[in-house]
Amino acid sequence: MPGVKNDFSKGSISKNIMTLAIPMTAAQLVNVLYSVVDRIYLGRLPGTGHLALTGIGITIPIVSIIMGLANLCGTGGAPLCSICRGHGDNEEAERVMGNSFTLLVLLGVLATAFFMLLQEPILYLFGASPDTFIYADQYMTIYLCGTLFVMISLGMNPFINSQGFGRMGMLTVVIGAVLNIVLDPIFIFLLGMGVRGAALATVIAQGVSAVWVLQFLTSRRAILRLRRSCLRLQRRRVLRIISLGLSGFFMNMTNSLVQVVCNATLQSYGGDLYVGIMTIINSLREVFSMPVQGLTNGSQPVAGFNYGAGKYSRVRESIRFSVGVTVVYATVFWALAMLVPGLLIQVFNNEAEVIEKGIPALRIYFGLFVFMSLQMAGQGVFVSLGRSKQAVFFSLLRKAIINAPLTVILPIWMGTTGVFVAEAVSQLVGGLACFVTMYVTVYRPLGKVADDEPLPQHL
Repeated sequence: MPGVKNDFSKGSISKNIMTLAIPMTAAQLVNVLYSVVDRIYLGRLPGTGHLALTGIGITIPIVSIIMGLANLCGTGGAPLCSICRGHGDNEEAERVMGNSFTLLVLLGVLATAFFMLLQEPILYLFGASPDTFIYADQYMTIYLCGTLFVMISLGMNPFINSQGFGRMGMLTVVIGAVLNIVLDPIFIFLLGMGVRGAALATVIAQGVSAVWVLQFLTSRRAILRLRRSCLRLQRRRVLRIISLGLSGFFMNMTNSLVQVVCNATLQSYGGDLYVGIMTIINSLREVFSMPVQGLTNGSQPVAGFNYGAGKYSRVRESIRFSVGVTVVYATVFWALAMLVPGLLIQVFNNEAEVIEKGIPALRIYFGLFVFMSLQMAGQGVFVSLGRSKQAVFFSLLRKAIINAPLTVILPIWMGTTGVFVAEAVSQLVGGLACFVTMYVTVYRPLGKVADDEPLPQHL
């Protein structure tokens, strides 16, 4: 394809992937700082740190749902754009992006209205107690005012990355995160706003990120531009976006479901202390799974482009590279979690009881983390090649079908320990099932098809 900018069908596969993955991984890590830095600061508020941290933990499922709606549009539309670019059809790629943006705005408005109307009963349903509700309510009231900012920043940034502008995509979240980190201590401590200050800093930072994304996608620097003529929804196109985006959506929704079940179960068996410990563990999971997600996201445009261009040997090479790096990284983090769990917990809270109860919980939770990384790698392959059914199924399998029921059942015999065991079991079963399926149904069959040959119908 002569003259194609950011042509991933040429050059080193590993270089193409890492050129995108390094800035995207940095962006993913920095993006996590939006919420994690809030929790670090709030966990150290004099006298109320433990309750404030637990209150923020109650809001995680709502934040996860909002992120899921953004992923519905971003992870649904961006891979389709990559495949269209591989085919050389930039006009259709722009229409996909325009429809994704319109869908994103509509869902953002609906989500804001829904959670604002039902905020109090939802927070209590998600595990709030009379002592922690005030903190969860203060944070969520302000955060929801910036829902559209969050969704535009998160949902449209994949369209920058899918065009090969990894560094520009990284700047989207770096600018916002740096602003958030600077504003947090000013609002929380200097101005004495506490939880409200953390939420306000996040909203302002995400607003700046959203403006940055829109400015780039409407500029001449972009290969695919966000045009007014492409915003009108078209049923067939929207269904394709939603079909593929359901994977990312269900991943966030099932994360939210499991978090709700975990909070409610831990509240019942262990009280606010264990809800706070789960908040810390979830924060660590977010930080340490983001590089895996960044590598997966970096490989998706490369695999999708080559798939659309009929370069199947290069698709297989991208799978081998991304899986290998993912496993090595996950093993390094697993070793840290097993060897120095106390140090990891103290980043968020240094109360003796939190550390004492948190160490065994953290070791159990991350005991089989390597297998979860296999699921993320395998599911990333399904998404990059447009395999929506498989991607959706494995999103549901680990969390909704395995984890959530075990989180309710195991504590009957094991108490709070059962909640953390349920996560480890789901990582093992879900990870192996997803990876083996990807290998059997995608990787091996692609090896039997020569480049530029028509694909068999089942592929």
